[in-house]
Amino acid sequence: MPPATGGGLAESELRPRRGRCGPQAARAAGRDVAAEAAARSPKRPARGSRRFEAAGRWALLALVTLLSFATRFHRLAEPPHICWDETHFGKMGSYYINRTFFFDVHPPLGKMLIGLAGYLSGYDGTFLFQKPGDKYEHHSYMGMRGFCAFLGSWLVPFAYLTVLDLSKSLSAALLTAALLTFDTGCLTLSQYILLDPILMFFIMAAMLSMVKYNSCANRPFSAPWWFWLSLTGVSLAGALGVKFVGLFIILQVGLNTIADLWYLFGDLSLSLVTVGKHLTARVLCLIVLPLALYTATFAVHFMVLSKSGPGDGFFSSAFQARLSGNNLHNASIPEHLAYGSVITVKNLRMAIGYLHSHRHLYPEGIGARQQQVTTYLHKDYNNLWIIKKHNTNSDPLDPSFPVEFVRHGDIIRLEHKETSRNLHSHYHEAPLTRKHYQVTGYGINGTGDSNDFWRIEVVNRKFGNRIKVLRSRIRLIHLVTGCVLGSSGKVLPKWGWEQLEVTCTPYLKETLNSIWNVEDHINPKLPNISLNVLQPSFPEILLESHMVMIRGNSGLKPKDNEFTSKPWHWPINYQGLRFSGINDTDFRVYLLGNPVVWWLNLLSIALYLLSGSIIAIAIQRGAQLPAEVAGLSQVLLRGGGQVLLGWTLHYFPFFLMGRVLYFHHYFPAMLFSSMLTGILWDTLLRLCAWGLASWPLARGIHVVGILSLLLGTAYSFYLFHPLAYGMVGPLAQDPQSPMAGLRWLDSWDF
Repeated sequence: MPPATGGGLAESELRPRRGRCGPQAARAAGRDVAAEAAARSPKRPARGSRRFEAAGRWALLALVTLLSFATRFHRLAEPPHICWDETHFGKMGSYYINRTFFFDVHPPLGKMLIGLAGYLSGYDGTFLFQKPGDKYEHHSYMGMRGFCAFLGSWLVPFAYLTVLDLSKSLSAALLTAALLTFDTGCLTLSQYILLDPILMFFIMAAMLSMVKYNSCANRPFSAPWWFWLSLTGVSLAGALGVKFVGLFIILQVGLNTIADLWYLFGDLSLSLVTVGKHLTARVLCLIVLPLALYTATFAVHFMVLSKSGPGDGFFSSAFQARLSGNNLHNASIPEHLAYGSVITVKNLRMAIGYLHSHRHLYPEGIGARQQQVTTYLHKDYNNLWIIKKHNTNSDPLDPSFPVEFVRHGDIIRLEHKETSRNLHSHYHEAPLTRKHYQVTGYGINGTGDSNDFWRIEVVNRKFGNRIKVLRSRIRLIHLVTGCVLGSSGKVLPKWGWEQLEVTCTPYLKETLNSIWNVEDHINPKLPNISLNVLQPSFPEILLESHMVMIRGNSGLKPKDNEFTSKPWHWPINYQGLRFSGINDTDFRVYLLGNPVVWWLNLLSIALYLLSGSIIAIAIQRGAQLPAEVAGLSQVLLRGGGQVLLGWTLHYFPFFLMGRVLYFHHYFPAMLFSSMLTGILWDTLLRLCAWGLASWPLARGIHVVGILSLLLGTAYSFYLFHPLAYGMVGPLAQDPQSPMAGLRWLDSWDF
């Protein structure tokens, strides 16, 4: 049988493998390869021919890159209004420009870059980004969209170069590039002010850099090796700095590095000193460097966002004291709690907020129909409470009464300032948490009953000690039932304004949910102290911000009319996501993957698992494969296995997540499945060509197969491109619609 054509076979088969073979074996293999090449071809190719071939490769890369940029920047300004999550990330870009502190569940790098792009392009940060559909009018938004499109455009050449390095096949790389260029989903995500194109840029940059430094394994500690290893670390920091999903590419690089070091450790031609140098290099470039850069992004984040804003309430009182404009910044308040003081009480668990009440009652059937008590994350007058003695209604602020401090173990009553109802509990069950007691506001003008009495305790203190504002960690124990005031962290339904549930738990185990501190403290009869001494250090701020983000991520729940989805929906392209417009008069953009691309990717994963298993079993059983088949098998198992691992790591963890999930979460995994498709079909076509036909026909089978896939992908993009670039006019059900007949699944809502 004649050999299959293309670079996938010979180069992958003859190239010295790293790890198991040491430098001496690699050099010997190199000499054998050179001798074999000289025997087959006595005359070296002309220098002009090699230059022409190299120029062709660069021209093809340039063409792929140009086509990617052209598709991403085409009609970038449309629609000139907010689409989907631009309302969040555009607003956060504005916060950076205005230096206003906010809270988000993702690390700050992506939003900082969006804000920087807006600032450099002339956006002044004054647009409100209130809701999807609001027109940008005179505000400059193209800089932020252009920045995201710029990074999204690099996904195609990055994938092209990654597959080219893994397979040594131009046709496999070209097919991968076509799949991503002509995918309407990747195109749509790249054209708006979102974190997704930034995240995927760093993921693909890390993947490409890892593959490149692996290819330099026969030249360790050379300048290219150090460059690609360091760039891998930088890209890992970038991916994690945009979203915590970046942990998945970190895991992939980590597994690759562990395997690499294991093979080096088993190479007896290497001294332990050399193995130690390899280990040190990877620790420096893949652990120390990413951590330093990741930490630096937070340092910049906290330095820029120095003004009080909507995110204050998610953080501790000490954190808020560092924000200018916050009522705790440069403030001086009474140090010790006294009767008659007006206070706010904040839960110490991150992202729980302030003890809060309002005039609305619990609905019928939810415990006693009394005033609601919740926790609320934002500053509000309904967070204010007056601390009073349990057995008297006299005004402690009367000048004729001496100041009386609240002490550990005192029996107190908390009266809500705005409604004059007392903090109250009883044996009725809490709204959401079974076996916990309901907490309400009860009484008229401070007059209630014995269920309003609470014993205040300072954690780890003795009876009689005064209670310090901000610094004392306190518990409120209900005198009648013996339960402890706390917050479950569960979000109440609409009747509770989606605030968090407050309960009284009969379980006395000490948790942050049931520990509070006094934050605001107003008492004209007491002297004040400065709060500057309470400002936290940078490590404390960094730790607190991560605790808040992790809790915020786990607590994300779907909002009304949101199109959430389940992970099993994603690979089959079951349901898209409406970016803009709902009727035939709106400019409609619909996030949906090109079905030809996505279903081909799904088929490819199944075929890879089947063919890869057959080849792996055959090799394990000692089957003697022809040289051409062995070379292609190695490309399939090693190159395909690497990208299949990437797909697995970026997809299956979502099945374990309790937070709300959306269709766009699958797109990093989709990048890897497209690379797998390119490698698989190029390899299978070469194997078919080798096994079924003579040399001329073999070349034709491979070329025709690749061309058919390229043309089919391009034609499907022609059919479905209105989803990405926007539609106006009849909906898909109308025969006059440009999408008529293309609604192949009933779940597609365009």
